[in-house]
Amino acid sequence: MPDRRDAREIAHPFPPLFDARSRILILGSFPSVKSREQLFFYGHPQNRFWRVMAAVLGCETPQTVPEKREMLLSHGVALWDSIARCEIVGSSDASISAVVPNDLSPIFAAAEIRQVFCNGKKSHEMYRRYLEAQTGRAALCLPSTSPANAAWPLERLTRVWADALLPFLGGQP
Repeated sequence: MPDRRDAREIAHPFPPLFDARSRILILGSFPSVKSREQLFFYGHPQNRFWRVMAAVLGCETPQTVPEKREMLLSHGVALWDSIARCEIVGSSDASISAVVPNDLSPIFAAAEIRQVFCNGKKSHEMYRRYLEAQTGRAALCLPSTSPANAAWPLERLTRVWADALLPFLGGQP
């Protein structure tokens, strides 16, 4: 566990990704240091999110932020995080405290979200604690794409994510 004396209060530094075509919402917990530096989701090169999503959606793995945006939006996928502000040490989900949740209402107002998914247990815990009552929707917890989740090889992770997401995106699992 990281040393709590190193915790800093940080506000989420970039906006959600969604448009009127979004049909599913994938929530992380809070952006990693690399994501905060890049001002976009899943910025750590070892995070498998972009490889998993590309495989699920039948696309080439996007490399640039514009390519990542286009891949998700063109397939009806919205991205955001459960947490708007928190105290955190580096990128450690285990160190998160003093949580202020994100407001999901702009996404639900703009898009017909069929299902909410959480990328990992911390996001799911935060969603259930702070957001589920507001949205009136249960979220499905998917195994984390983080490199810290080494117990899940890429192929297994992709299969589980595809089985969960594709029915809500009009594809076959």
